[in-house]
Amino acid sequence: MHALGDIPRSVVLPAATASAAYLNAKFGVAQDIWGIYTSLSYTVQIGRVEKQDRVNCFYLFEALALDPKSAARTFLAIPRDEAAKAGQQTEWTYAEAYETVLKYARWLKDVHGVQKNEIVAMDFTNRPQFIWMWFALWSIGATPAFINSNLRSNAFVHCVRISTSRLLFLDPLVQDVLNDETRMELGQTGQGRAVDAYIVDADMEASILSSPTYRAPDSARSGDLLTSPCLLIYTSGTTGLPKAATVGWNKALSGCLLFPRLLSLKPDDRYFTAMPLYHSSASILGVCQALGSGCTVVVSPKFSPRTYMQQVAETRATIIQYIGEACRYLVTSAPSPYDQKHNVRLAFGNGMRPDVWQKFKTRFAIPEICEFYGATEAPGASVVYERNGFYRGAIGRSGAVTRLLFGGNSILIKHDLETDLPVRDRVTNFCVRCKRDEAGELIYPLDPANIKDKYNGYFGNEKASTGKILRDVFKKGDAYYRSGDLQRLDPEGRWWFVDRIGDTFRWKGENVSTAEVSEALGSHPAIAEANVYGVSLPNHDGRAGCAAIGLASGHELTASLRAELASLVRKRLPRYAVPLFLRLMKDELEVTGTLKHQKVALRNEGVDPSKVGNDQMFWLQPGGQAYEGFGEREWQGIVGGQAKL
Repeated sequence: MHALGDIPRSVVLPAATASAAYLNAKFGVAQDIWGIYTSLSYTVQIGRVEKQDRVNCFYLFEALALDPKSAARTFLAIPRDEAAKAGQQTEWTYAEAYETVLKYARWLKDVHGVQKNEIVAMDFTNRPQFIWMWFALWSIGATPAFINSNLRSNAFVHCVRISTSRLLFLDPLVQDVLNDETRMELGQTGQGRAVDAYIVDADMEASILSSPTYRAPDSARSGDLLTSPCLLIYTSGTTGLPKAATVGWNKALSGCLLFPRLLSLKPDDRYFTAMPLYHSSASILGVCQALGSGCTVVVSPKFSPRTYMQQVAETRATIIQYIGEACRYLVTSAPSPYDQKHNVRLAFGNGMRPDVWQKFKTRFAIPEICEFYGATEAPGASVVYERNGFYRGAIGRSGAVTRLLFGGNSILIKHDLETDLPVRDRVTNFCVRCKRDEAGELIYPLDPANIKDKYNGYFGNEKASTGKILRDVFKKGDAYYRSGDLQRLDPEGRWWFVDRIGDTFRWKGENVSTAEVSEALGSHPAIAEANVYGVSLPNHDGRAGCAAIGLASGHELTASLRAELASLVRKRLPRYAVPLFLRLMKDELEVTGTLKHQKVALRNEGVDPSKVGNDQMFWLQPGGQAYEGFGEREWQGIVGGQAKL
């Protein structure tokens, strides 16, 4: 045996280098060190900002607009075709945007008397005016409430009302939301103050832009802490009326100062989003990222699979933002000459399904994907870079060093799907931690004596706010934030999304993940989208799986395709997870503004043919080789107990 000193350096050094590379790949040491350093330096930075009484992100915008090195740099761009429709310019420099924002500030202060800390509701589509109004409100110390521009009737009135705003400013493109009924409801004082609504049309905007600028004194923005509210952003409302999440300056600053580092944004980057600005993805993790890097944000009015890549190419985007379902629509869309004729180096977003991931990368030649997991109101998040396939489909990663030092910041606990509550130990009554690779609910620690240090809750809704807090988790008196999501952490340190709590259901005594079933169905090229949920059936315990499906262009649900789908799901899924029913949607599947599927109405309608309208129903009988038509006769067989499922 040779002593170490006898071995030539030409052998030792390559061997040591290879060993170090292996250990780094296995345990993620280098990534952990970089991530920890980035997070700690960000924490120090925002602590300094708070001490300086400058937590308002307007200061970051102002600095870029006044600095000669960045003032002439493009801040905002919109696609040429959209600019032509609106009769607008296509780009604004930081200096031009700053001047416009200060003119809006003058109008808000002098004409409408907006005061410091006042909440102001705004209902705008993805147009430059959204950003001018938003930043102008920040500049005078007011708090914008972003109303979902797709809402109508009761949901619209509800969101304006719970904001407590006395003012509502609207994009002329959504002015139809104001009718006799909604105007009357907004004007009533029985549910709070009356709301004055103003449509910011071309004439009003011309008046605004002709007025002098107004830069409010620093005192208008003073006194705010990192936890002070800076925005109201509404939940998607997939399970009822939307709730207003209170967004603190710490969240906005993470979009400005932390995420640009994670994405390695540079001043010459052009960040493209077609996601709605009223949602935190496009606002906090889109527009705000420009304020930290000094880059350009490109805003498209709406997402369209037909024109998306053309707009990306023509606007010279280097980074694109996605929502998972948007990527599914893109990979099933017709080929375009712009599919790989672009400058995109990175796609950043959340909710990318594993069955779509590689198809998306390959078709559009995307070198890297950065997947983000988090919620507007949540006190934590995760990020993962995927370059070579190892992290494909994951939503985060925790290397050995991160788990050692910060493993208590993201914890999985066992969950009871029957009660939708955490499993508690029969002896201690404390929650039970999941083992590695075991699915459970993700929770984040909170300071029980100062909950709002990390979690601001829902504005004006104490019941909903406290409903997200879990107490006496591992010891008496502790407190944790419930994410409402089931995840698992695998042996390699990768985090995987399993399902939303409430979406997972039990059938045949087993837990069925709707996300897993959707992924299996979505892997077939004929399926454009699949919305999976559990339905109650007479004479049966639990919930049977049903998939509302939309077909890709050029496909029909023929007998042969129904047989293919039956074979596919039986091959890909455990027997208990195979969906018993298919619902072929006549119309497009209903989604939220951020492309999340609506499930509640479908779940309530079930599979009773009298309740599904003109949609076609199919079922897979035990031993059957294909999904077959399901009508009144088959339904009565289930009701009467003759059908065996």
